[in-house]
Amino acid sequence: MFARPTAPLSLTPLLTLLASVCALSACTVGPDYAGAPQVAPDAAHAANFVRTPAAGMVSTRAPSQWWLALDDPQLNTLIDAALAHNPDVHAAQARLREARAQLQHQKANGMPTASFDAAALRMREPNLSSLSSSQGGSSSSGGGPLQLYTAGFDASWEIDLFGGTRRAVEAATAEADAVDADLADIQVSLAAEVAQAYVGLRDEQQRLTLAKRSAELEQQMLTLTQQRRAHGTAADVDVERLTTQVENTRSTFSPLDAQVAESLDQLAVLTGQAPGALDQELSALGPLPALPASVAIGDPASMLQQRPDIRAAERRLASSNAQIGEHKADFFPKVTLFGDLGYTAANPGHLVRKNNFSWIGAPYLQWNVLDFGRTLSSVRGAEASRDEADAKYAHTVLAALQDANTSLSRYGYQREHLATLQQVQASADRSATLMRQRYVAGTSSLIDLIDTQRTQFIAQQNVVAAQAELLKDFVSLQKSLGLGWRVEG
Repeated sequence: MFARPTAPLSLTPLLTLLASVCALSACTVGPDYAGAPQVAPDAAHAANFVRTPAAGMVSTRAPSQWWLALDDPQLNTLIDAALAHNPDVHAAQARLREARAQLQHQKANGMPTASFDAAALRMREPNLSSLSSSQGGSSSSGGGPLQLYTAGFDASWEIDLFGGTRRAVEAATAEADAVDADLADIQVSLAAEVAQAYVGLRDEQQRLTLAKRSAELEQQMLTLTQQRRAHGTAADVDVERLTTQVENTRSTFSPLDAQVAESLDQLAVLTGQAPGALDQELSALGPLPALPASVAIGDPASMLQQRPDIRAAERRLASSNAQIGEHKADFFPKVTLFGDLGYTAANPGHLVRKNNFSWIGAPYLQWNVLDFGRTLSSVRGAEASRDEADAKYAHTVLAALQDANTSLSRYGYQREHLATLQQVQASADRSATLMRQRYVAGTSSLIDLIDTQRTQFIAQQNVVAAQAELLKDFVSLQKSLGLGWRVEG
């Protein structure tokens, strides 16, 4: 503890210093953040996307939970489970908590620090009389043990004169917002990945079922041809041709079974479960989700606002900009106010007496006037990081515009392709119906009927595959629009 001053200290100079410090603390060095730069302004503020299909699209703002428009309760359950239990989401949530804790730490750096301390000291002095006698000197009696008790309260506060701490808080705030956007981006990707895997599963199951039905028809054709050969009305080459066709169709079973198993395991892991956990629940054949009649896509401006990766890039740009000011503040002096209040006594019962009270208050100035360019190099490094973040933001915006337009184009062309295949299927259905009528009337053979039905199944398989591909393109479109994230509390 400090000794008590012999003369009273006037508070006027201290108050004057505090007033001056408070006035200076309004100064904040470094560049103020002016917002993200304009990137492709014509495309970003256009009324419509460049590749918007001619029909089936509406310019209203798309809903975040886009999967509800597919009207598939099983898919809704899987996406909800993934968003709640996926390990990647948990890791991102932990990073968000960490970033928010770091923000609170930076805010606390701008506040005073205070501590309480107490001590009890006991010391025995050497026996000076014995030492003096042995050396022939004068004698003095040694004292007993020396006891000292202290208790005090210390406080310090570094005045943020030039805004270094404020810039650090600004940078930490922007970084926490960026990590929040990272979490949203993971949610967007996860919802799309679950939907893609689920559509793939239903597609594989349906194609496997149609392949088995086609194999059954081909086997019937083979059996009839074998019977005709036995009666001399069919050649060996016809039997071999149909045998090859049956085996080729059956050879598709194993790859499709493997794909079904892979999709089941993928969905289990995405929802935070072990492979095989969803086999009983999803192994039964189910229909593909139904596409909505129209798709809400909004406009480029709304897409750029809601895409989490763009928001994350913009927030990191703001953080990098604030870090320049944080380093520039090191060019200027730092002022810290110290204060101490305490009691010191040889007897603990007398510790809090007025005569044993001491205090001290002192401003402390520190200015690193010669650092051989360390601060300047830190500033230049921060400026380079800001320029890198600026370039990354521009790249993210351009990539988002490309992603959205490519997804729209792919969705539009795939829808046209599906319409063509549906016409082929309708023609195959009519052909099968006419052939069935001819067979009943006795004007065509059973082999002709079975062959027509096999063509019909092939057309159905093509339509199912095209429908699944269109659904996947729909999912990719929603992902490109930045949809599927949830606000974290």
